[in-house]
Amino acid sequence: MAFSLCCYVPIFGIIYLGVLLLIVIPDYTIVIAQSLDENGMWMVGTSMPNPRTEVTAVAYNNTVYVIGGFTEDGRISNLVEAYNISSNSWVKNIESIPISLHHASSAIIDGKIYVIGGYTGDWVPSDKMFIYDTITNNWTRGPPMPTERGSPTANIVAGKLYVIGGDSYDNPLATVEEYDPVIRNWTILSDMPTARHHAASAVIAGEIYVIGGRITGSLVNVDIVEKYDPTLDKWSADLTPMPSKRSGIGATSLDGFIYVLGGEQNQGTFDNNERYDPKTDAWTIEFPMPTPRHGLGLVSIDDKIFAVGGGPHPGLTVTGQNEIYFLKH
Repeated sequence: MAFSLCCYVPIFGIIYLGVLLLIVIPDYTIVIAQSLDENGMWMVGTSMPNPRTEVTAVAYNNTVYVIGGFTEDGRISNLVEAYNISSNSWVKNIESIPISLHHASSAIIDGKIYVIGGYTGDWVPSDKMFIYDTITNNWTRGPPMPTERGSPTANIVAGKLYVIGGDSYDNPLATVEEYDPVIRNWTILSDMPTARHHAASAVIAGEIYVIGGRITGSLVNVDIVEKYDPTLDKWSADLTPMPSKRSGIGATSLDGFIYVLGGEQNQGTFDNNERYDPKTDAWTIEFPMPTPRHGLGLVSIDDKIFAVGGGPHPGLTVTGQNEIYFLKH
């Protein structure tokens, strides 16, 4: 039995568990929702075929691409797996990235996925950039970044790629570098106020918000929110902190808000789903993920957020969970 996540599907069973509403759809899915005044509800989609953590992910053309990471046996992966939202299934025969990477970042411009940085081998930071063409199913190499680093953030603004922060041999970075795909050139810009890695970022109204992360290699997490204006090459650092201090998180922008999910600390992983409103500089607590985890891939398409893979416990653990947050209107 197939279903489309782009429309409502028949509901065949409803179970009330206190304030929780459990909606069961045969053969596939569980939808979890709180009371009707909540902003969204969670659905569980088909699991990723190869469970992985410390992945990177992008969304394009009704498809979620999950790239690289660690597999269950601790090996670094070059796998690329693609989830088709309409069919709730994973696409076969996606070409693997040329090298195995974990803690990379990614973004998409005009149907091409840019995978930047990450670690190879024995936690060696990478300056490499690989470009995947979603039409031809082929990878090419782009010009390397000026700075090698793992765990940076990557975003697209006005057709240019911005790579921010990261880590190089246990040194947190504040580095900001811009790539212009038209002239194939990198430019070094103004440093982020707070050097950090394992942060998350998202774009609202042409500005990049970098949220959370850690400032050392030993899970010293921060709640810092800093905003970058690429037009002015200027940072703002006086924004309201995230309600929780988290790293290994994912973020995505949707309907003018930024959602920050997951993360880890020494005591465990987070199921937190916290929403930031750039207009009011205020945070709200949203319905948490069903599965706490860090190192997940997080993307949004239409009115849905997809949280795929990651580690359910601190360190090298993996899951193939594919959980989808539906926003209510």
